[in-house]
Amino acid sequence: MTSLSVGPSAAPRTDFFRPLAGALSLADRVLSFGAASHVRACLLLLCLGLASFLPGFASLQPMDRDEPRFAQASKQMLETGDFVDIRFQAEARHKKPVGIYWVQAAAVAVGEALGVPAARTQIGLYRIPSLVGALAAILLTYWAGLALLDRRRALLAAALFGACIMLSAEARLAKTDALLTACSVAALGALARAWLGRARLERRRGPASLGTALVFWLGLALGILVKGPMVPLFAGLTALVLCLREGSVRWLLDLRPRLGLVLTLAVVAPWFLAIAWKSGGAFFGEAVGRDMLGKVGSGAEKHWGPPGAYALAFFATFWPGAAFAALAIPFAWARRGEEAVALLLAWIVPMWLIFEAVPTKLPHYVLPLMPAVAILTVLALSRGALDPRRPGARWVAGLVVLIPVGLTLGLSLAAWRLDHVLPLAALPLLLIACALAALAWAAFARGAGEGALVLGVAASVLLSGAVFGLAQPVLQSLKVSPRLAAIRDALPCAEARVASLGLREPSLVFTIGTDLAMLNSGAEAAAFLREGGCRLVLVEDRFAAEFTAAQGGQPLSPAGRVTGFNINGGKPVGVSAYAARPGVTP
Repeated sequence: MTSLSVGPSAAPRTDFFRPLAGALSLADRVLSFGAASHVRACLLLLCLGLASFLPGFASLQPMDRDEPRFAQASKQMLETGDFVDIRFQAEARHKKPVGIYWVQAAAVAVGEALGVPAARTQIGLYRIPSLVGALAAILLTYWAGLALLDRRRALLAAALFGACIMLSAEARLAKTDALLTACSVAALGALARAWLGRARLERRRGPASLGTALVFWLGLALGILVKGPMVPLFAGLTALVLCLREGSVRWLLDLRPRLGLVLTLAVVAPWFLAIAWKSGGAFFGEAVGRDMLGKVGSGAEKHWGPPGAYALAFFATFWPGAAFAALAIPFAWARRGEEAVALLLAWIVPMWLIFEAVPTKLPHYVLPLMPAVAILTVLALSRGALDPRRPGARWVAGLVVLIPVGLTLGLSLAAWRLDHVLPLAALPLLLIACALAALAWAAFARGAGEGALVLGVAASVLLSGAVFGLAQPVLQSLKVSPRLAAIRDALPCAEARVASLGLREPSLVFTIGTDLAMLNSGAEAAAFLREGGCRLVLVEDRFAAEFTAAQGGQPLSPAGRVTGFNINGGKPVGVSAYAARPGVTP
């Protein structure tokens, strides 16, 4: 009996729920097909990733505030030809190293070379590195899982991670976190092989190979270029815990530290030296002193959260695997002395506790830990630890249904309240995703744990297509900046100068242009319009009276108006656009 079969808690086969039986049979065939070879497994995982990440990839608006900040800084590198200093308009952006900006700029440059229209303002091009990073993270999770599991279960663990909501979101955002996760999994997968090689477990043939050592150090070096000390922190803390457990650091010599340090310096030193020279050392003061340590000391940028916030958010961010991962906790505690479990706990627990203790809370911080959670969940399943007969197990597993049901209701309500429409095109897929989640719950209750995970993954793929591909375009109220840019584009004059009074979102800078002027008063807005040439000023409603007063109390007729919902501010927003054209007095 395979783990996709009906378990002992189920009714006889003749009474088995027929749709579930068919779904489990199909799931078993898909897993068996993928597990037949590494090539098939990788192709199946790539198809899963593309099906999950591509819907809405280009149509989703720039998501304030971090994404357009990264994209705009990368755009300015192309505009200025300066690929060392990082700038957002005139402001130095000394928060993260240069890696993400380089790969985003390269993706856009390739798009321009291929003839993509207005490539520098196409947010989808800036997201390509995140898409590649997310796909690489899935494949590297499979590679890491092979150190601990057979091919079939490593495939299942990678699919479970690939289907999680947080990775799906980060794959669509032009930020660092998808690439950071890929680098982290590469380094920790290599570390796992060094650890298990030292243990001389039956499934291991000896110490880590030169190739494994190179993967470790390249993951570390590229991770430093992407997000500074984070990958070394993930890998270093894991290694420290394992060294304390072993009472020795000798096993780390398998990773060729002298060769690795030379390789790392060769990769990271040139840019760090260049930015230190160009900024006079200001980059390190800003990146370490204000950005990193500021988040440790307080809830930076209004992202404060109490300890335990990540544990609560986990049931959404790691859906559909979160409920099953929670059921694996007793197994992890009971088997913590085993080599494989000790490794996974060293990967997960220390950094998780640090993130819970740090006041600044952002859901994506724990994303590099989720591959280990997926592997641990499947490892527990393979040992029979996810037993529906345990007290409360079926109720916990039932949480898998809440996310698709909640999103179906929440999206419908949001679309109606914000835009007075319903996401009708998305509703069939949303309802099918709900049904698959319910089948996953039923499969677990009948002892088919492997089938439950596969059905959960399938539900996630459909949910992603429904939410990002079909429902998201309906929510026009969220696309404030692109709609304002459309007003500028509709002006009967080219190269209009644009200024904004009130609305300061980075997405507006990205969509309008680097030279967007940010004004502070109605008088400045009125003066801007009178300076001559083709001009457009965007006035948020809270400054409307001040702007009218600066115009002598005579209200102007707007060239256009946009109302919507500011995701970053969490409140409605209204903006009127006033135009001045050559020879026309505003």
